[in-house]
Amino acid sequence: MEKVNVEQKLSLFADHWSPKIVGELNGQHVKLAKLKGEFVWHKHDNEDELFFVLKGDFKMEYRDKTVVVKENEFLIVPRGVEHRPVADNEVSVMLFEPTTTLNTGNTKGELTKHVLEKL
Repeated sequence: MEKVNVEQKLSLFADHWSPKIVGELNGQHVKLAKLKGEFVWHKHDNEDELFFVLKGDFKMEYRDKTVVVKENEFLIVPRGVEHRPVADNEVSVMLFEPTTTLNTGNTKGELTKHVLEKL
């Protein structure tokens, strides 16, 4: 039962597209990530994802539209919806996802993280 300083945790890493676990509750991971550039198109058949922007902004691309998510805003991507985050500049996000969530969903590749670092 310790508090977490988000800014301090974000200072511990610089890599992009590599979520870090900073908490867990009710079968959900609380993750921090830094995004920059384009991620891969993917979907999660069994998990919803929540992206909460801490610093910066990014675009969530869907096949039929694009949503801009700014600092202090969040977006929930429902399970089964194909999406791709794109960040023109570095953005820091907090993610809330079931512990079973693979970062690249149904798309496996070089950005897939099977084991996440805990901070």
